[in-house]
Amino acid sequence: MLVSIVESIKEFGSQFRDLLANFDPLTDILDILLVAFIIYCVFLQLRKSQSIQVIKGFMVLALLYVVSSLIGLETTSYIFSSMFSNFILFLIIIFNYEIRQMLENAGRGRFRSRFLFSSGTEDEVTDCINAVCRACGSMSAKKIGSLIIFQRESLLGDLMKQSVEIDAVTTYETVCSIFYPNAPLHDGAVVIRNGRIAAARCIVPLKNDYEINAHVGTRHRAALNVSINYDAIAVVTSEETGMISVAVDGQMRRGLTDSELRELLTSYLIKNKENKKITNILKRGKKNGIG
Repeated sequence: MLVSIVESIKEFGSQFRDLLANFDPLTDILDILLVAFIIYCVFLQLRKSQSIQVIKGFMVLALLYVVSSLIGLETTSYIFSSMFSNFILFLIIIFNYEIRQMLENAGRGRFRSRFLFSSGTEDEVTDCINAVCRACGSMSAKKIGSLIIFQRESLLGDLMKQSVEIDAVTTYETVCSIFYPNAPLHDGAVVIRNGRIAAARCIVPLKNDYEINAHVGTRHRAALNVSINYDAIAVVTSEETGMISVAVDGQMRRGLTDSELRELLTSYLIKNKENKKITNILKRGKKNGIG
């Protein structure tokens, strides 16, 4: 076994010398930087989707494979080598959803309109935000649960497949009537697109993620999932505590007032307005950092 290790080291040294002999500074450095950038983007996507734990599991298996090979465990080594021989296909199957999201992000248009809503005037967007904030303040005081999702660049058609399409102006009265207890549309989420209520009673798929399950309830878990899998913004009012929370990019800011919510939504949803208080809002809001 010691002889085989020495031979492997010599072979590696020979290959390394050949690599240096054929080294082209311009193309090889560019190649390395491109690969590093791709790996970095993949890591960020996996970290955002809570799949980093799966990567740690793969690292443990790889370590066991190396150890079993070094100490001569033939059966164990054969099983691991058979598994890693189809490693790329294995990764595609395990991370198919994350790969789809990464490709969607890569293909997302960079030429944005003035507003992060795809249409709608500044007044319409502002009226929409004001109506939602008033409604959330009222529902928070009455401890009425709600989940409101703002579409940005990623389309939310998957969430609206089994929903009730509305296409109505976003008003305080409409939002409150949708989430009124025992109302026909109160169960599920409301999707707001282009400053208008696009659909109600939307079902958000929930991933079985322990890190999310251990900290929050169903509505908050749905909000975190939709903020992770899309670039949407999700606003939640809790029926247990009345607390207003906002989920963005897998991070949840909790304990917001309706005025703080208004400033936060304005900063995220209206590109041409710089909200100078956004940093203070995020610091004051109780953070539940997940992702």
